[in-house]
Amino acid sequence: MKTDKKMPQVDMILRREGLSRDSLIQVLHAVQEDMGYLPKDVLVYISSKMNIPLSVIHGVVTFYNFFKTAKDAEHVIMVCMGTACYVKNAAGVLKAIEEYLGIKAGEVTKDGKYSLRMVRCLGACGMAPVISVDGKDVYGRLTPEKVIEVLQKYK
Repeated sequence: MKTDKKMPQVDMILRREGLSRDSLIQVLHAVQEDMGYLPKDVLVYISSKMNIPLSVIHGVVTFYNFFKTAKDAEHVIMVCMGTACYVKNAAGVLKAIEEYLGIKAGEVTKDGKYSLRMVRCLGACGMAPVISVDGKDVYGRLTPEKVIEVLQKYK
């Protein structure tokens, strides 16, 4: 989809939601719902139209884990990096996933099969460290070795 075709949709959302700073999250939600994610060129456009620095918009988009800046892969893997998970070696679990898939957090595999995200909390602290696959399957008490076994289910 070319940029010039996306912007009329964004303009319509901006007219509906408003250009005030207070409506930024609603605008981002509506754009993501319409496009499936928030492309960088669209964020730049929103920044200029709403007169909000791109750095502020980027801060909002990266703070909330429900905003996406890339198209989702077939399987979305979210690694919890909250305190309980971090203390129980979430960093080791993340590293094992990155090595297994050949991508870093925030990236998508070349074949579009997997995307990897770090999130602040998945709400399953008692099972730390935890991952979620596709937003519905939650796996806990993981080790770097166990997480690879989990991912092999999604081949």
